[in-house]
Amino acid sequence: MNPVTDRLKAIASPAIGLGCMNLSHGYGQPVEEAEAVRALGEAFEMGYRHFDTATLYGATANERVVGKALAGKRDEILLASKCGMAMDPELGRKVIDGRPETLRRQCEASLERLQTDHIDLYYLHRWDKGVPIEESVGELARLVAEGKIGAIGLSEVSAATLRRARSEHPIAAVQTEYSLWTRNPEIAVLEACREAGTLFVAFSPLGRGFLAGAIQVDTPLAEGDVRRGMPRFSADNLARNLPLLAELDTMAREFEVTSGQLALAWLRAKGEDVLPIPGTRNVAHMRENLAAESLTLAPELVARLDEAFAPERIVGERYAEALQAEVDTEEFA
Repeated sequence: MNPVTDRLKAIASPAIGLGCMNLSHGYGQPVEEAEAVRALGEAFEMGYRHFDTATLYGATANERVVGKALAGKRDEILLASKCGMAMDPELGRKVIDGRPETLRRQCEASLERLQTDHIDLYYLHRWDKGVPIEESVGELARLVAEGKIGAIGLSEVSAATLRRARSEHPIAAVQTEYSLWTRNPEIAVLEACREAGTLFVAFSPLGRGFLAGAIQVDTPLAEGDVRRGMPRFSADNLARNLPLLAELDTMAREFEVTSGQLALAWLRAKGEDVLPIPGTRNVAHMRENLAAESLTLAPELVARLDEAFAPERIVGERYAEALQAEVDTEEFA
């Protein structure tokens, strides 16, 4: 592992971080600011040190909440944010824009919202396929040289794109969805990360709540919940996936943990360079997730989980066609 990722890994101890998106974005109505600030403060007190946000989340509201909650703790945390995908107030929709001038403008605005003079880990949230990845990473490299960001990350990219990007500047981390029921990183990008000592940050490590038992066929999803448009969560597909959850529950009971904790422990067993960042609005769930840090799985149990959640057993794509077009990750046939 290279010196930048060594430093990031040290700052990010414990290895399980907190995805802050859920407080402001993607799962129905955002949490009230005061409640979100309180939850983040409790997360810090219980031991979280890696906090992940983005310009996109809540149309910049999430960065403001994170900045307000953690400003006095800045030297004790790994602060991560993202650029290149944001809500355009004039168009009223999300826009992916990887032009250098856009990334610089978004970074400077994020610094202000986060109440800091530098962001430890700054991701290109999505590769803008109309802009060479080398141009976007080149601008992020200039922000590193100026001290505005500590290290560069990429989100939802393929192994090929990662290799192109790192020819321009070292890439400290790649963030992509990875969980028992989303194994796509195992196709190629996880190996590509290890070629260069790049950390792998796993978002949605609990399958957007599925692996924690939070979703059943009759579970109502709020207006604005991203899962309403995801094929894997359609009523028919979800009904066919639920037997997998029953298998996970059985193994979790054998190990005397929750299904969510077992799913997180499985990810940690995939390597010390894999850092899960589960997101939740619930402080009790934050505590439950963090407790998975201390779990060690026997190789036999890891193999059972691998087999139980083999990609061919998962029913439904993770993204609908429009969202799939935005990412650059490898897909199973």
